[in-house]
Amino acid sequence: MMPKTGLALRAYLAASHLIPLVAGPVLARRRKRGKEHATRWMEKQGRGLAPRAHGRLVWINAVGLGEILSLRGLIARMADAAPDLHFLVTSTTAASARVFAAQMPPRTIHQFLPLDAPAYRRRFLDHFQPDLCIWAEQDLWPGLVYEADKRGIAQAMVAARMNAGSLARHTRAAGLYRDLYARMALVTAQDADSASHLAALGARAQVTGSLKPAAPPLECDAGALRDLQAAIGSRFVWAVAPSHPADEAAALAAHLALRAQVRDALLIIAPRHPDRRDAISAACPAPPPCKSQAALPGKGDPVWLCDTLGDLGLVYRCARAVLIGGTFDATEGHNPWEAGQLGCAVLHGPRTGNFKADFAALDGAGGAVAVSGADNIASALRGDLAMQAAKAKQNVQDAGRATDQLAHALLALVKAP
Repeated sequence: MMPKTGLALRAYLAASHLIPLVAGPVLARRRKRGKEHATRWMEKQGRGLAPRAHGRLVWINAVGLGEILSLRGLIARMADAAPDLHFLVTSTTAASARVFAAQMPPRTIHQFLPLDAPAYRRRFLDHFQPDLCIWAEQDLWPGLVYEADKRGIAQAMVAARMNAGSLARHTRAAGLYRDLYARMALVTAQDADSASHLAALGARAQVTGSLKPAAPPLECDAGALRDLQAAIGSRFVWAVAPSHPADEAAALAAHLALRAQVRDALLIIAPRHPDRRDAISAACPAPPPCKSQAALPGKGDPVWLCDTLGDLGLVYRCARAVLIGGTFDATEGHNPWEAGQLGCAVLHGPRTGNFKADFAALDGAGGAVAVSGADNIASALRGDLAMQAAKAKQNVQDAGRATDQLAHALLALVKAP
């Protein structure tokens, strides 16, 4: 039975009628700035949608690039267990759509999530008629949750994460979130802290861990990999990725110290925002060759700049160790599992709040090493990287088993054909 709709949700639903008044101009401005997909922007208004596959359909929403890539392992497990299932994955950013297109699981399509206006969400749900809706990590759209529940569509929130700061923000709208969580047939959390914070808002969450270790390894272009490996040869290669200015400063200082001992060592910098290439080049000892210009590292180049999105799979296949970006500034880290899956030893700075449980698991298993600055990084790079990488891979395999159990729990929510 549909839960009673509280005052906060009723107020939100009423206010959402105003969204179309501003949606058109805002989307138009974002298109001009390249922030929206040039031809698919209408999907955010529930228009121009892809054809619906025949048979049962699972709709999964993730907010951005990291979250959408982490879904691939869960989709693969559900698809293997139920060959008749098809999958619709939605996200909000153009970058996530572009990268996911190159990593798309079988029987899966991508669409942009519609803005949460009544007409838009109705068009979207009328068209796709999903049999199950899964909300990943932290992104809930109240109107869509309400509309799906009204239609009798089972919903789940998986791998939810909520730190103390997020709890404080959510508490300001506690009535709204209690209403939304009451409409979930299943809620799972990445760690005990998140489960406790969710419980404070009325959600009964099971701790199942992160989806990220279970995702298939990032793919890469075979030709690009062959060319890069040929250019590198037998050089010692390490990387900082996806990087931000503070990570790059620490990595460049460490690389200078490393090259005093390993003269041909190569550092690959893969920035989270490739449009920073000029600033990164200026900070390097000499202007580095850039992937965006189809340039490969020469024998005398100490740094190679991989300034293109979607190429972390290429970087990680060539690096023996990776300093995970965002761990030296307020970004608070990026996904460490992708590097560990591809045989890299994982290093990280002190700031890992966004992936606290993930880094703690890898640190505890010996698959990752915390470093505080250039000297620590250079020292860690001279350690037993092969042993560390092997432990990281084992940790990936152990963590993936929980996703198997989650997949079966979700399949139980999908109506039989």
